[in-house]
Amino acid sequence: MQLTDILDVKCVKVPLQGVTKYEVITELIDVLDQAGLIKDYYSVLKTVMERELVRSTGVGQGFAIPHGKCSSVDDLIMAVGKTAEPIDFVSIDKQKVSVIFLLISPPDKTGPHIQALALISRLMIDSKYRQLITESSDAEQLYQHIAAFRQ
Repeated sequence: MQLTDILDVKCVKVPLQGVTKYEVITELIDVLDQAGLIKDYYSVLKTVMERELVRSTGVGQGFAIPHGKCSSVDDLIMAVGKTAEPIDFVSIDKQKVSVIFLLISPPDKTGPHIQALALISRLMIDSKYRQLITESSDAEQLYQHIAAFRQ
């Protein structure tokens, strides 16, 4: 699996307008909704926000991966955004976040969900790609950097 197997360029937004983690999560869910990828907006929103209350998905080094499993999607889907300014995401390393990968999967597709989380983790560990993604100036450029990443 490559991340572009589940990510369409129309689901990448640079810059995100939100200034809180809840605003940017909502903004990325809006992107997925506008792309016609979710059946019930509020069910997806509730799922992701409840997951965020359990533990912050700010995974460090300026990245966050809010995610959840919800029957309001047929397949694993993803949206990616980059904030105009880094925001507090209550990250494990206490660093502010500027790149957010949002994943939503149906409850019965655990394997692909875990695979995607692992790919994103490998991408953020790679200093070259982490820098390229963090410095992306628009949605197309961010998408191309993600597409170029090979595990």
